[in-house]
Amino acid sequence: MKLFIKVRYLGTNYCGYQVQPNAPSIQQKLNEAAHTLFGYDCDIVGCSRTDSGVHANEFCATVAQKGCDDLITSLPPERVPLAFSAHLPPDISVFDAKWVPSDFHARYDVLEKEYLYRIYNAPVRDPFWEGRAYHLPRVLDDAALARMRQAAAHLVGKQDFAAYMAQGSTVATTVRTVKSASVERDGELLVLRISADGFLYNMVRIITGTLIDVGLGKIDPDEIPAITASCDRSRAGMTVPACGLYLNRVLY
Repeated sequence: MKLFIKVRYLGTNYCGYQVQPNAPSIQQKLNEAAHTLFGYDCDIVGCSRTDSGVHANEFCATVAQKGCDDLITSLPPERVPLAFSAHLPPDISVFDAKWVPSDFHARYDVLEKEYLYRIYNAPVRDPFWEGRAYHLPRVLDDAALARMRQAAAHLVGKQDFAAYMAQGSTVATTVRTVKSASVERDGELLVLRISADGFLYNMVRIITGTLIDVGLGKIDPDEIPAITASCDRSRAGMTVPACGLYLNRVLY
């Protein structure tokens, strides 16, 4: 049996999830904590490879002894979160744990992921959102929000999303199925919520930049189907910074 854990983290101080040779990563900190907790090296397989500066409300991973598919421990799962988190820095915590079969894969068994992108939409920046939301100083009114929602609706469905992928990326297919896409206001925050069976590199950040352009009146919401069909990255909006992006939910 493997241990399945759910993790929250602020990604500001990390190069992303995956271990890198010259920068701290989330995986590195989890590996170090697991070694201290269980007494041997572990393989920790994550559900995604979040980029530098990206956060997670719910990141899923499995823990097994290095070189095999199982974890041997007398520690019951209900005690794992507190014990694990005691060996992690303050910006990373394990908040849930359970046993899963040895053949379970944290990445390849994912059915759907949901991301949030937070935009702090006020003339003056708020230091409490620094590094946790993208500051857009031009305040978007209700009409702009309605245009963004109209545009987001065009993204739902099985489509080729190459127009919203970082240039230079290589994948077997750029077709993905977006299950839902919405934009909501929460005080001075605008929150894009999007779920899909998978995401291309920088897909959510480019979609967010495109929807911001819709809100600013630079792109008509009904242009979105043509932009998507073009598979042309240059027709979509900017790639917004990583600071506002959160992996929010993972379904298996």
